[in-house]
Amino acid sequence: MIDFGRIGEYSENNRIEAKRALGGLPRSIWETYSAFANSFGGILLLGVEELTDKTFRTVNLPAPEKLVAEFWEIIGDKSRVSENILSKWDVEIHNIGGDRMISITVPRADRRRRPVYIGNNPYLGTYRRDGEGDYHCTREEVRMMLRDRQERTLDEKVLPLTDEALSGETLRRYRAYLQDMRAGDGYGTETDGGLLCRIGAGKRDGDGQVHPTAAGLLMFGFEDEIVKQYPYFYLDYQERDTDGQIRERIVSNSGKWSGNLFDFYLKISGKIVRGLPHDIHRPVREAVANCMVNGDYMGSGGLVMIKKQDEICITNPGSFRIDIQEAVNGGRSDPRNVGIARLFHLVRVGTRTGNGVPDLYKVWSGKGWKIPEIQERLKPDRITFKLPLAAGAKSRDSLFGRQEYREAILDYVTWAIYVAEKDVADILGTGRQEAAELLQRMLEDGILVRARDREGYRLKI
Repeated sequence: MIDFGRIGEYSENNRIEAKRALGGLPRSIWETYSAFANSFGGILLLGVEELTDKTFRTVNLPAPEKLVAEFWEIIGDKSRVSENILSKWDVEIHNIGGDRMISITVPRADRRRRPVYIGNNPYLGTYRRDGEGDYHCTREEVRMMLRDRQERTLDEKVLPLTDEALSGETLRRYRAYLQDMRAGDGYGTETDGGLLCRIGAGKRDGDGQVHPTAAGLLMFGFEDEIVKQYPYFYLDYQERDTDGQIRERIVSNSGKWSGNLFDFYLKISGKIVRGLPHDIHRPVREAVANCMVNGDYMGSGGLVMIKKQDEICITNPGSFRIDIQEAVNGGRSDPRNVGIARLFHLVRVGTRTGNGVPDLYKVWSGKGWKIPEIQERLKPDRITFKLPLAAGAKSRDSLFGRQEYREAILDYVTWAIYVAEKDVADILGTGRQEAAELLQRMLEDGILVRARDREGYRLKI
């Protein structure tokens, strides 16, 4: 992750933490271990001190082997640390100009192992890292991670409601789509209760009463009933003029329509592609459905879609359940809401193959448009998908199958310390203008700061 031959040029930032460790293994390293594992990964340096000018200097550790042995002993004790996500290659002893030091490379933990926490209580021992350093997670952040680690997705849960919580009009529209797209499968002969049970949107109890699943409520329910179960549930579609003024808007809490996911999709699926080339209609609609399928509806902020003249921006609550690189490469699907994914798939919306993102990238590349951008933010957890609608420098085919470009920039600047527009253009195969826009957005997101001593950027300290 870093070039140890240039250790003096580095400083602490949101992916690098240094400790002198001359008095033994610092207790604070476990907070940083938890923070790196629950955020985007990072590297811990023991036997390194930060000077007054914020640069690093090695300090010779007298017995690094003893510290490494103690580290492995503690991380293997589940009463002290919840998860060991490291391999033996992640902890190394280095000799830098005669000084011995230790590096501990911490990857981002898989969602099935998050939260990684200290002690026995995740609410007391879970940390994350941002541009200001390690911070103690809120109860909501911990609850989000605990929800995501479950194998059975929460939208499959049967709720203590009746089908009166659902909009009969929405269900009739959905049935019409089923009959049209799956003619001969008998969906037209089912009672409403029978249909709900057949498609996984409801389940009968011992008395024959049908109760909706969470997926059924989110897809077909009335907004006021949905909010009782999901207090932060909110859907918002906006079309904006070039000056930023809202020209048209559809929100779930207007009281003028049901306010559920399926009706929202029907209302906006035509509007969001209006005026766009026909060949991108399907991938844009797939992106809309994908964000609905992966939204954490217990999280705050709601699902917001903004269409501008030169860009579509879709934001949903929640974090990535798979690595962004895997999402770009394709071939793996891990939806946050399996029930909602199934309901969309039944009406031919969504691939369920994990190839939606790479297929969209290829369409954009073929048109010579700027590459779609994926952003993941913490506090609160949100995923933003930006789809440029303008021509830009055409990326090389080699971009596909490589790490997602924001992550590639992050890895580069972690290693090289500084990054400039020409560096980004070289490593991603883009034009200077697009490189400048990428760096500007990472600056606005608080990931990078402008370098004071030279042209370019470095990680936020």
